[in-house]
Amino acid sequence: MNLKDMLKSRDIDLQHVLVLRNRPTEPELKKALPWLAAERLELFTAYQQAHGGNLEGAMEAIKGVGYVASFIGQKPKEATFVGLYKIVSSKPLTYEQFWKIPANIELEKFGMKHWYAMHANRSVRWFNLVLHDFYKHWRGKLVVGWPPPERSWWRRAHRNDFPIVAVHEESAFDTVMVDWDAIDLTWEQLRILPKRLKDALSQWRGIYYIFDTSDKKGYVGSASGENNLLGRWLNYASRGHGGNRLLRPPRDPRNYRFTILQRVSPDMAVNDVTRLESTWKERLHTRAPFGLNDN
Repeated sequence: MNLKDMLKSRDIDLQHVLVLRNRPTEPELKKALPWLAAERLELFTAYQQAHGGNLEGAMEAIKGVGYVASFIGQKPKEATFVGLYKIVSSKPLTYEQFWKIPANIELEKFGMKHWYAMHANRSVRWFNLVLHDFYKHWRGKLVVGWPPPERSWWRRAHRNDFPIVAVHEESAFDTVMVDWDAIDLTWEQLRILPKRLKDALSQWRGIYYIFDTSDKKGYVGSASGENNLLGRWLNYASRGHGGNRLLRPPRDPRNYRFTILQRVSPDMAVNDVTRLESTWKERLHTRAPFGLNDN
């Protein structure tokens, strides 16, 4: 069985289906896109409502009758299913109009940059995409093979084969988990953390580090209260400064990076966690005026 069989089983004309394997070139957006598909589907949808080059013409040619089958490239030669969208209509947008759309403004915060370079001097088509109920329970679970060459990121369904590689029990958008010492998150990403990472952070006590990329200063903090690291970082996600005086405006939390310096035992006494936090402040020299700790 393959994707074409699935489409034909729903009486969908293969000649009216374009298959997209989204894989952004921007590193931050590439990391965030699976999380957006899982947690903020409306932003993922907006991400694919405008395209340049031949894809724009192909979508325009089948609007009203055609579909976009959307996938994300997470592994080489594979694509993970997000959804099937009906191409209902389209309209032209100038560069300025494109960047006034709230979803695009938010996507820029997650790292979408390429439109600046590609479309600053021309209009684009903005497609009205409506999500179909086609195998929606397999979002993030269905994985198909992607025909070579892999750099060709969109295909016509009737001309290519997309064999089913796997149907996972859990969403691949949520199950990709990095080691704690490899976590490096932007402030925007704190608001779209997938469930599995949230669960892990809620169990981890530890010492964390906030790096302000604007002036290269750092802040060391500890998490041993309710929901541990998750609770502390969600506080930053909602307030920007977490109650810390030197992290307040005019500092911009969009410049912050969040990492974990050290995990500690869940039964470590709070006083011991605080002492450990202090040693990290000393070693990394994060107390003012060199850093952002004021104690």
